[in-house]
Amino acid sequence: MDRAITPELCKCIIETALLAASAPLSVSALRGLFDEDPGPDLVRRLVDELRADWDDAARGVELVQLAGGWRFQTRPAFQVYLDRLKEEKPPRYSRAVMETLAIIAYRQPVTRGDIEDIRGVTVSPGVLKTLESRGWIDVVGHRDTPGRPALFATTRRFLDDMGLRSLTELPALTEIERIMDLVDTTQIQAADAAADQETD
Repeated sequence: MDRAITPELCKCIIETALLAASAPLSVSALRGLFDEDPGPDLVRRLVDELRADWDDAARGVELVQLAGGWRFQTRPAFQVYLDRLKEEKPPRYSRAVMETLAIIAYRQPVTRGDIEDIRGVTVSPGVLKTLESRGWIDVVGHRDTPGRPALFATTRRFLDDMGLRSLTELPALTEIERIMDLVDTTQIQAADAAADQETD
């Protein structure tokens, strides 16, 4: 570590970098902040101290570890308030997109044909393009069968955007089905309400 930099200052530098970063930072990226490498053990210890400091302070922000590294994020309990600041609504994804993403996440790597076999319908190229453009899936190889179809898998960005460290943290499939049913019910109710307003 730089001679003039104490562990406390090192922790402040790491905290500042994490607060300013637009993406999660790995331990190796945090080590790169210093002229003299503080080593992975010290960086991990200081990040753990930071996480505990923010937890003890009971702030609206927390330091979490994801697949891509560490990042500060708002605590879920405060999201309802932050949503009021957003002028544009988050993108809504169709059931086909969400089902395709779930199949890839839980069965990866899979081909388009595998997805079609599971869903029982043809997968539109637009569905896969939507997921690729979002950075949630990528082609990770080709199956050694006639036509050498592309194999799709989720990306590190998918894990980071979902707040996961690894695929083992994915919720149970029954929970996904429950969420999908709730989304369908909400969409049907919204459509019914809109139709009622038009007839009034």
